[in-house]
Amino acid sequence: MQIYKIFVISDLGSMILEKYHSSGYYCKFVIFATSFMKMVRIHIILLSVLLTGMGCFAQTGGHSVYNFLSYSYASRVTALGSGLISVYDDDPTLLMVNPSFIGARHSNTLALDFTNYFANTNYASALYSYTFPKAGSFAIEARYVNYGKFTGTDESGVETGTFSVNDVALTVGWGRELSPHFSIGADLKLVYCGYEMYHSFGLAVDVAGSYFNKEKNLSLTLLAKNIGTEVKPFYPGNLERLPFDLQFALSQRLAHVPIRYHISLHSLYRWNMNYYGADNPFMESDALTNELLYPSKTSQFFDNFFRHIIFGLEIEPSKYFSIQLAYNHNIHQEMKVLARHSMAGFSYGFMLNIKGLRFGFSRLQYAPGAAPNCVNLALNFEEISQWKKKDNPKKLERMP
Repeated sequence: MQIYKIFVISDLGSMILEKYHSSGYYCKFVIFATSFMKMVRIHIILLSVLLTGMGCFAQTGGHSVYNFLSYSYASRVTALGSGLISVYDDDPTLLMVNPSFIGARHSNTLALDFTNYFANTNYASALYSYTFPKAGSFAIEARYVNYGKFTGTDESGVETGTFSVNDVALTVGWGRELSPHFSIGADLKLVYCGYEMYHSFGLAVDVAGSYFNKEKNLSLTLLAKNIGTEVKPFYPGNLERLPFDLQFALSQRLAHVPIRYHISLHSLYRWNMNYYGADNPFMESDALTNELLYPSKTSQFFDNFFRHIIFGLEIEPSKYFSIQLAYNHNIHQEMKVLARHSMAGFSYGFMLNIKGLRFGFSRLQYAPGAAPNCVNLALNFEEISQWKKKDNPKKLERMP
């Protein structure tokens, strides 16, 4: 009973988841449509090469420890589908998912994030970044997940009291620009999980490399995430694997309209991500033989193909305000409701950026009525101090 209880808790995060022709606008729309379709053709070719090459890594899914390392903590990341984001800007919240962009532009910045999740579960993170003249640029982040209080029982069902369940991770990240177009970075994570009398310690590493072109507003990132192992497992001699992932992301701001598109690929180390079998409630069966009717291979291929992709748009009408929208097909397929239209997998949010202060809010739809709220606050102390100097000029001395 105790072992079963702990397995349920340790995988809790996975279980609870689910007209103007007469104005300039017409010309801008034509330019946008032409540029956009050109980009679509180029990136469809790129995605096809990346995804169809993954067949040699095909494997079935499984369970892992420390799944909270894959949660989306930053509101901007959540609004863009909870995948890898590749944007070369001064938003410190992106450093939580992309260490290769840790740089001097983030020096002396603080980012705080909080998410009201499901079933009395909340998680939060805090990140501070600073650049040292000789040592380089660093970021320190702390993540904390609280799953609430649970009632313990013995083998006979007699209550033994309550206990809490918590996950904690402390991360130290480093980044460096190798040239005007390339940068690298890495994270070292110290992980602790405490589930009643069961405890686990582990180490994990993220390694990333990015290419960016400021003239074309283009950015690309390749990330190997959660490479590591348990140091002290929950059960002696039973080491479990970490939620490793291989991800790729690109983004580009269009030249003639205030829109940035995002394409994020995840689970590049495996191909098969769908589920077909008797346990799948969406499977149909033959009325006479009662045998399962499997989708065609073409349908299975495209379902798998798009499960690896997250599409996002960022509308930036002003440097002070932006809106994010995204669609995650894998979440949609896993959390959709039988015989009912579902918005699962769709996410949205906004961000305000005023005088060194960033405030963001986002929601990711898992199921009807189930969309966690994510908020974040980021402070750039260098920029805030500069604004204070401008707003408070030195007073003129009185003449004697």
